[in-house]
Amino acid sequence: MLACPFCGSPETDRFEIEGRRFLVFQCMFSPRIDPGLTDVEIDARLRAVFGTDGTPYFRGTCDALHVYVTKGEGARLLGA
Repeated sequence: MLACPFCGSPETDRFEIEGRRFLVFQCMFSPRIDPGLTDVEIDARLRAVFGTDGTPYFRGTCDALHVYVTKGEGARLLGA
């Protein structure tokens, strides 16, 4: 079982949707992973891609959601 690279919370699930595999951690961080990787390789990949700070990842996610709700499809759905 893996731990979140940001906060250390444990992995709670692994699932596949449309040929893509995802991990879910207790903190709700849910990265897409390569199904062919071992747990050791997954851990190394998560740390290499996302680091251990989390600030850039979560800042980028917040920015993308903001654009979606204010200028993207979400804005159109909300009538903005």
